[in-house]
Amino acid sequence: MMHRPIAQSMTNGETVMASADIEAPPEHIFRALIGKEVEQWWGSAHTNRVLDWSADLRVGGHWTVVVRTADGRDLPAGGEFLEIEAPRRIVQTRAYAWDHPTLGRRQTTVAWLLEPVAKGTRLTICHGGFAGLRAAATEHAEGWGRMLTSLQAYVEAGRLSAA
Repeated sequence: MMHRPIAQSMTNGETVMASADIEAPPEHIFRALIGKEVEQWWGSAHTNRVLDWSADLRVGGHWTVVVRTADGRDLPAGGEFLEIEAPRRIVQTRAYAWDHPTLGRRQTTVAWLLEPVAKGTRLTICHGGFAGLRAAATEHAEGWGRMLTSLQAYVEAGRLSAA
């Protein structure tokens, strides 16, 4: 196992930064982020769990997701891919298709940066667009920390697809 700190996340109230070292090559992590495998590792029954994921992985392509909450509500979201540099970088817009309590339907931008490190990949997430919505930024920082921890556990349990 890789000796690394657990996933870290923080916000300045306008932008969220989260990062974790994951014991798998960038190509494998990239596929786990954009493929149907995301339904296997994102979230848990105690928080939010991805039910349905689809992505047209090209600049200008759209993605959609449906997340089920612990209390059984289905919450859709989606956006557009702005930049794709496989397996190093993904930039996409993101907006909820429902009235999120702290963010509403505001569109934000998420950048995923995958950097090779000695025993795997450093995955860094930069999520911007929270200006004026500090509570939303704080909530999303906590969520990104949980997401990275979930991905780490999935990889370390040997369930990440190598295909």
